[in-house]
Amino acid sequence: MTDVTRPKNEDTPQGLGLAISAYFLWGFLPLYMKAVAHMPAVEVVAHRVIWSVPVAGVILIASGRTRALREAIANPQMLLLAVLTAGLISINWGIYVWAIAHEQTLEAALGYYINPLFSIFLGTILLGERMNRAQMVAVALAFTAVLILTFETGRLPVVAVGLTLTWGLYALCKKSLPIGPNQGFMLEVLILLIPALGCVVWLSMQGQSHFMLTGLDTGLLMGCGVVTAVPLMLYANGAKLLRLSTIAILQYIAPTMIFLVAVFVFDEPFEGAKQIAFPLIWLALVIYTTSMLRQMRRRRR
Repeated sequence: MTDVTRPKNEDTPQGLGLAISAYFLWGFLPLYMKAVAHMPAVEVVAHRVIWSVPVAGVILIASGRTRALREAIANPQMLLLAVLTAGLISINWGIYVWAIAHEQTLEAALGYYINPLFSIFLGTILLGERMNRAQMVAVALAFTAVLILTFETGRLPVVAVGLTLTWGLYALCKKSLPIGPNQGFMLEVLILLIPALGCVVWLSMQGQSHFMLTGLDTGLLMGCGVVTAVPLMLYANGAKLLRLSTIAILQYIAPTMIFLVAVFVFDEPFEGAKQIAFPLIWLALVIYTTSMLRQMRRRRR
């Protein structure tokens, strides 16, 4: 995957293909995570890190982008920011893996639906960006959906909120990391590699490791690297070749597929407050997307 020079703000067939591929792979990820649901979430996350290193490394070497990675490792300020993004993405992975294993896939979908609205909120609070009326309505609807779920269950929808917070903050910090997305991902998994290896050794010493226990479990754990690194790197490269509005619309593919898998494959109950909360989120996303497209048309004029 190589960087491609393109006219500003223009969609390309290559970018569309890369981004859609990434979102579809993320949409089917719950099926893979369900296959490893009998293993501890911490073990699955550790192997996601370990086996992402060779996958990302091969892609970086093949594309000739290793120099920027070496420069980042030698830069203490950049390394410190990468430690923060690595910590956030590892927590996000842990919540997601746990959610699938404990029949909370619908909440996971809700979290990724809320995320773009949370990003607007972060931009307003931390970056001084202004929300227009439509965006305020969209954020208010998302907040209302969370309140409804909290009121019915007597607790916050922890999975949805956790995924929203960790991914939203990860994306915010990632914007400040002055390195290409492929190199940035490689740097993150290299930072996480030592604790991941330590976790695997500790589980093995405790007799709780599934690695090398059976051929199937070993293959599934090794495959965690591919299902983690490939969609992330496909998305990172595809995003460069698409307009912001296109990416904003495409990003709903993954949570929609996760929602469908949860209801029709995992047979998770879609009832009660969820039947109110999800339509509120969908309405919020329609309002948000419509407002964003109108803004972009006005700017082009």
